Amino acid sequence: MSKIIGLTGPTGAGKSYACLMAGNIKNLKIIDCDKLARKAVKKDSKGLCALVNVFSAGILKKDGTLNRRELARRAFSSPENTKLLNDTLFPYICDLVFAELTDKKSVLLDAPTLFESGLDKICDTTIAVLASNDIRLLRIKARDNISQEDALLRMSAGKDDEFYKTRAEHIVQNNGNISEYTAEFLSILKHYTEE
Repeated sequence: MSKIIGLTGPTGAGKSYACLMAGNIKNLKIIDCDKLARKAVKKDSKGLCALVNVFSAGILKKDGTLNRRELARRAFSSPENTKLLNDTLFPYICDLVFAELTDKKSVLLDAPTLFESGLDKICDTTIAVLASNDIRLLRIKARDNISQEDALLRMSAGKDDEFYKTRAEHIVQNNGNISEYTAEFLSILKHYTEE
């Protein structure tokens, strides 16, 4: 029987690497909510129109596409604005997730805002990947090619470790020992995906 495994955690913790590892498990489909979020705000989409209604046309480039850096600057400037961003986009992202749940394969649902969006309710289990703030900061700066100030702004907009520890069924630490991280994560996945 197919399962839905929710994967979450703060930015820079290492969820993308977890998805790469999971891609080697046959009969496991990966749904990347970050990719779906980008799809939800394509030019002329309902999601992008909703964002413009909330954050103004100042988040658009001249060609009508989303200026992600400007949206991030506005959305992560306060907890209220971050909540506004999430509340605006969640319905569009959730619709795209449900559209992907069409076959008999088990699913790894990579959702940074798994609990905030309510998508955890469709999961058979949840895994949160955590890492120390110092390591996350370095990863975010390198991954997104942004300044320390911008990286810290993104980190501050997210939830703290306690948020995940009190909600996720499984916690996996990713502080640099890649072999331990890989073994622990794959062990949890295989428990749910092997018949």
